Amino acid sequence: MQSFRIIYNNEYILNFITQILQNPMEKSYSWTLFHARLHQTLRKKSLLPKQTRILIALSGGQDSLCLTKLLLDLKDKWQWHLAIAHCDHGWSTDAGIADHVAETAQSHNLPFYLKVAQSLAETEAAARKWRYKALVEIAQENNFKYIVTGHTKSDRAETFLYNLIRGAGSDGLSSLSWQRFLTPEIQLIRPILDFTRRETLEFCQQCQLPIWLDAVNANKKYARNRIRGDLIPYLQDNFNPQVENSLAQTAELLKADVEYLEAQAQELLIKVKAGRDDQLNRYILRDVPLALQRRIIRQFLPKIIQQHPTFAEIEAVCSLISAPNKSRTSTLPGGAIAEVSGEWIIFRHYK
Repeated sequence: MQSFRIIYNNEYILNFITQILQNPMEKSYSWTLFHARLHQTLRKKSLLPKQTRILIALSGGQDSLCLTKLLLDLKDKWQWHLAIAHCDHGWSTDAGIADHVAETAQSHNLPFYLKVAQSLAETEAAARKWRYKALVEIAQENNFKYIVTGHTKSDRAETFLYNLIRGAGSDGLSSLSWQRFLTPEIQLIRPILDFTRRETLEFCQQCQLPIWLDAVNANKKYARNRIRGDLIPYLQDNFNPQVENSLAQTAELLKADVEYLEAQAQELLIKVKAGRDDQLNRYILRDVPLALQRRIIRQFLPKIIQQHPTFAEIEAVCSLISAPNKSRTSTLPGGAIAEVSGEWIIFRHYK
């Protein structure tokens, strides 16, 4: 209830609710604090412009159902064109979900788009990669510039812990953000990232929305499900009842730090390369803090090795900044070698 009291103390939301109540013709649904929160978030963060085409990724679960209902209720006020997309993994556990989502779209007179995977590996990583690829294809085929998903604060906390356990840096810990580009033209937006899963369930129950309970979400062979079902409750019971809020807040703080450091690294990389794509000026790098050295090298290396570098590969190149002349790394992916030559670290390829 604390979060509700905070919302009610917000003068803007109180005024907005008053306006809605005074204009019943504008309100063909029950206006709730959830509607007010989302409306304010969209205005504050400029996530979804008016009169835009929005593709809603609807899985059938409570989070995406909550988002869909909220966007439908706000549609006229924002003059959006909405459509629903569903990604069917083709797994046995997906049976019936696509029909359920199609019925939801039909009941609201929304366009419905379906992608079905062929022989998709039953892993979290493979499923996530394929879903985003499928959503981008639907968006490109039907002229949508915005794809929205029902990720929540609970998802953000789980992603933080998942990446922390895997050894991620600040980029990984803050990776679940409000928006990012999937292509130069298409943005992924997460409008309810400040809602918890408890709140999306409450909203669905209030609105009597037909939640599809996906059996995959209960399968403990997936690490995220163990974090959700075991680790988060343990942390809440034994360390911090508000751990989801705390972790999500940390992710938000880290995101701002990452954006600043990445921008600084991009500017410095131009100077360090000196117009070449096969060398770095280590004398300039010596005067740069280690955090920026690593980021500069991480931004530079993909063009050399044709893949994202690992921490060990970045550290190997970093070690050459202060190494003696003629020092070199062991072979990097793609047969590349980095070698010190005076003030330069030179990258060459050997077959």
